[in-house]
Amino acid sequence: MNSILGSAERIVVKIGSSLLTDQETGKLNRNWLQAMVEDIARLRARGQEVLIVSSGAISLGRRALKLPAGALLLEESQAAAAVGQISLAHAFQEMLSAYGHTCAQILVTLEDTEERRRYLNARSTMNTLLKLGAIPVVNENDTVATSEIRYGDNDRLAARVSSMISADCLVLLSDIDGLYTAPPSEPGATHIAEVSEITPAIEAMAGGAASEFSRGGMKTKLIAAGIAIESGTNMLIANGRAMHPIKALEDGARCTLFKARTTPVAARKRWISGGLKTSGSFTIDAGAARALAQGRSLLPAGVTATDGQFERGDAVSVLDTDGIEIARGLSAYSSEDALRIMGHNSREIEVLLGYSGRSEMIHRDDLVLKKG
Repeated sequence: MNSILGSAERIVVKIGSSLLTDQETGKLNRNWLQAMVEDIARLRARGQEVLIVSSGAISLGRRALKLPAGALLLEESQAAAAVGQISLAHAFQEMLSAYGHTCAQILVTLEDTEERRRYLNARSTMNTLLKLGAIPVVNENDTVATSEIRYGDNDRLAARVSSMISADCLVLLSDIDGLYTAPPSEPGATHIAEVSEITPAIEAMAGGAASEFSRGGMKTKLIAAGIAIESGTNMLIANGRAMHPIKALEDGARCTLFKARTTPVAARKRWISGGLKTSGSFTIDAGAARALAQGRSLLPAGVTATDGQFERGDAVSVLDTDGIEIARGLSAYSSEDALRIMGHNSREIEVLLGYSGRSEMIHRDDLVLKKG
């Protein structure tokens, strides 16, 4: 697995509760986390961007609040999360800062990855933090989420976040070293090293959750794998119980690779091109059309007209001077704001809108040229 991790520019690492906390005492496994942080620092030292999706807040909080063993009521889980998040964030901050890295905490709900505007805001924040060299630590916002709007497990959350930030590789660290044809304890169970497609036969191999501290089992990991590979992200399921689990993977430790058949950029372009209904259009001049053909972004100065009602992040068509669609992309501005800045230099945006927005009307990463 050296090549998968070694070649990835952007990596998401999901850490399960059973790894972070001692299931008997509920205390933080500080020695294990210290070794994990050393692994992350090594990835950062060779220029790779890393985002962590961490479980463990409820487990830590329930110990501090002296809550009884067993299933918790929703309000008890939320109270435990509120307490545990402080301890968890402090531990990451303390250990990462020792290696000169800045740690950022991001709490999200299911709505934040499904509602368009909130999705864009979360995506922008995470991308900005990564570009600035910070290491975001993401968890579900259990404190405010209701049972109807919760992920309920961080496997799927990690996959959604990986898709959101176009990660190259997602590593799910758990208490099992991958997918088996049957529960590993059963005679004849065989480890599966690589999965290229999640078929009904693969789905039938999944079992249940491992413990009261872990809300995700193999079923949720397969759901996460489906989200990841569809987004162009390779996903690894690995046993994280050993010290330095990322280094162990690089040294050849056994795991299951769910191999994406495309790249994050190609998957995103395909989604923009065929998976979204357009809400409006931009008409552009000949100079802007030539710039797009050369792989550049669409700037406000090249837009001569807008049509339709749309919000930031909605899909729009890009038309040439003859009204022919030559591209499709995600607008960085609402139709109202686009009308105000079209035809103007990007340096004028702040004066025209009263805030400093993006310099592009459509960034090249959010733009797909039509064939021909």
